[in-house]
Amino acid sequence: MKREAPSIWWFAFGYFAAYAPYSALTKAVSKGLLPGMTGGVSGFTMLPATVIASLVGMMVFLTAMGWWKHATKHKVLGFEVPGPTKLTFASGLCTAVIIGTTTLAYTFSGVSIVFMMLLMRGGVLIIAPIVDATSGRKTKWFSWVALLLSLGALVVAFSEHGGYAITIVAAIDVAAYLAGYFFRLRIMSSKAKSPDPAANIRYFVEEQMVGTPAVLVTLAIVALIGEGDVMLEVREGFTTFLTQSDVIGYAIVIGLLSQGTGIFGGLILLDKRENTFCVPVNRSSSILAGVVAAWLLTWLLGNPPPSGYQMAGAGLIILAIAFLSVPPLLARPKAAATAAQAQAPAPASEGVK
Repeated sequence: MKREAPSIWWFAFGYFAAYAPYSALTKAVSKGLLPGMTGGVSGFTMLPATVIASLVGMMVFLTAMGWWKHATKHKVLGFEVPGPTKLTFASGLCTAVIIGTTTLAYTFSGVSIVFMMLLMRGGVLIIAPIVDATSGRKTKWFSWVALLLSLGALVVAFSEHGGYAITIVAAIDVAAYLAGYFFRLRIMSSKAKSPDPAANIRYFVEEQMVGTPAVLVTLAIVALIGEGDVMLEVREGFTTFLTQSDVIGYAIVIGLLSQGTGIFGGLILLDKRENTFCVPVNRSSSILAGVVAAWLLTWLLGNPPPSGYQMAGAGLIILAIAFLSVPPLLARPKAAATAAQAQAPAPASEGVK
């Protein structure tokens, strides 16, 4: 009997469980709020250690799952080695952009976790139906309702005045994040999201093989150049920061949690259903995680709590999740009954009397 693939909702739970502590810990380290810290850490300084930890986490996960075998085999010096195709390599580069910009987003001063999360997630929600339309995928009615509710949550959040100041660097970070997601979803829609779980695993593995290593190589090149404040901060991340015992442990945990979000988030997006369904599942999980992260910082470290506007937006997100989950659940028994009826043997015909 063929084993059924895990539900997209298990992946959504894993994404939420990794994202809440990931975003909270990243913001806390950047502001120097944790025990033993003597000051905040720049996001660019933090990146090398977090990416190295993510790379280790990725390799351990793929090895433990036995998924290396699914990757496309290439002949190198007479040996077969796993590697990406041209399209999964391109998708992996998009993933690399997403990895770096996501961690940086929670380190900018003057903007909250929830605001940056809504800005990035809301942009991807808008992108999803555009990608589906250009890919020729049919979008079901409940996916559109969930999308509208998610956008409504953004409208509520942006209705709040004051308290948000976004710098040029932060704006560039968000723009790069959205561009990475647009091209990644476009490639996924054309070459992945297959009904065959093995095909999706192959795509996932090849994308993961490129994403995190590409970020690390880019950071290493930037550190070697070392011109300007940003590049010098990255160089510090490869040198003196690695010896700071008060924060390096936090950075390692951030990197491992970041890899967890990449694993579960990628598996959500690779589900065979349309992007206007999968993207809200992905985005809803992370937005709820952002609200939880903000409350964790409030309860544990005394940061200001999420505003009423943000909580109202979270309520609309919960409604979106309900619209995404209930119709498919109601349709499943009906589909199973139809399939069983189709497989039932036809009654024997009576002979002519």
